[in-house]
Amino acid sequence: MVTGHSSFVRTSEFRISADAPRLTVHLAPSTPYPLRSPAGFTLIEMLIVLFLLAGILVIVLPRVIIGEDLSSTGRKFIGTLRTLQGLAATSQKPVKLYLDLDQGTYWVKVMDGAEEKLPLDAAWRTPRSLPDAIRFSEVSVGENKRTYGRTDLSFYPNGRIDPVMVFLTDRNNNLLVLTVDSLTGAIRTSEERIDPFRNKPIPDRVRTLLRPTGT
Repeated sequence: MVTGHSSFVRTSEFRISADAPRLTVHLAPSTPYPLRSPAGFTLIEMLIVLFLLAGILVIVLPRVIIGEDLSSTGRKFIGTLRTLQGLAATSQKPVKLYLDLDQGTYWVKVMDGAEEKLPLDAAWRTPRSLPDAIRFSEVSVGENKRTYGRTDLSFYPNGRIDPVMVFLTDRNNNLLVLTVDSLTGAIRTSEERIDPFRNKPIPDRVRTLLRPTGT
């Protein structure tokens, strides 16, 4: 029989017989389990937050990784263009860069008169390849636009480069465009498709300076 009750302690008394001593049992207050953690978040709320974070990582992380591959490939290719520009200037011989759009490879030849020779630098004696996830989707040299097959561009001893636009694409169709200005030698990049080359009037005094040597 319950003989006492309060909001803090519940007391129960049990009598086995008239001569038996009184047994009193003190029970802890029956408070419900807390719905929130000490930090103030329920378990369900924490699970929802983790689920949302996982979803964001699934969407963003692959793009960041692939985008970084595309950007690093673009930086390396710009370095290649600058290196070959310097090679033509130091050797005082035209240099050709061949691009295979189907295979994603490129290689170098040095012009010795009408003959093409391998560069003296062993690093350029074998073809180089783009990463597996990157490809040449389009290359325009002057007004010659190619989306497959092979094409080439030339570097001249006076520092001039054929006007070229190289379109690099990854598996998610992210785009990086490299554009070389033949007049200034500047190389700019863009993540959006830009207009093809347009013929610009070049003054005669500048045209003389840009004429390849030996012509």
